[in-house]
Amino acid sequence: MNRVDVYGADHSPWVQAVLLGLHDARIPHTLTSLPPVATFLSAGVMMPAAKVAGDRWQLESAEILRDIGFASVTDEQMRLVRGAWLGVLHRADSAALFWTSFSLAGDRSPSFAKQLVNNFLRSFVTLYFFLVIRTVVLLGRRNDPEHFGDQFLPFEEMLEASGTRYLSGEEPNTLDFLLFGIIQCHCSIHVPPVTALQSDARLGRLRAWIGAMQERFSDYDHLYSGVYFRPHSKPPRWASPPNRVVFWLGTVFMIAAFPLTVPLVAFLAIRNRRP
Repeated sequence: MNRVDVYGADHSPWVQAVLLGLHDARIPHTLTSLPPVATFLSAGVMMPAAKVAGDRWQLESAEILRDIGFASVTDEQMRLVRGAWLGVLHRADSAALFWTSFSLAGDRSPSFAKQLVNNFLRSFVTLYFFLVIRTVVLLGRRNDPEHFGDQFLPFEEMLEASGTRYLSGEEPNTLDFLLFGIIQCHCSIHVPPVTALQSDARLGRLRAWIGAMQERFSDYDHLYSGVYFRPHSKPPRWASPPNRVVFWLGTVFMIAAFPLTVPLVAFLAIRNRRP
């Protein structure tokens, strides 16, 4: 496998899962923050998308991980992983924090000129996710659990039952990448589940698992959880000042053009009702 092309932002848990798998397998890959035309026409700005070995673009993280050589996950495991995403709607509680965090994420294209163009245009992607989250919250569909630690208890029980270092055994696999991707999402913009993971007395083994994953991925350049969990590490590198300026210029443009951008957001959200 010579190279895998990936579209997405490392704030997404599903993009994170794919990037973690590629990093662990030492598979060369590229990452762009704008959707390829082929997936934009069929799935809008939803992510991830990946092209494995020059084949067609794929849109499901578990399938992408399977195709690069990792194990499949069961429907029940996938249900538990999605359940661990509770709290994600708090990401947009602060518009300033949401937009600033996305401005720092930047674009990883090797061409500086392409970075500038992508950073300008990806402000629309940021607008899309912000408006979708705020709409869901305003409609009263944010169902927070009584204790955010509850959603992680099945994984604590898995670790207790197996007695192994990782959820998948002696080596991490798809389930580990998916859950660790969820945690990177929670940590990229601090939300209540991070506090639960840090302090809930019931999650000792899971904290040890987070530490093991962070040791294994100490040279991974999309690690947000290292700020909150041991062994500590620096957050991912920030976008350069010119790229951040261009992103904010794009943001101003997308908001000023709201008679066009907001209907487009609504159209894409309605057409592509994916979690």
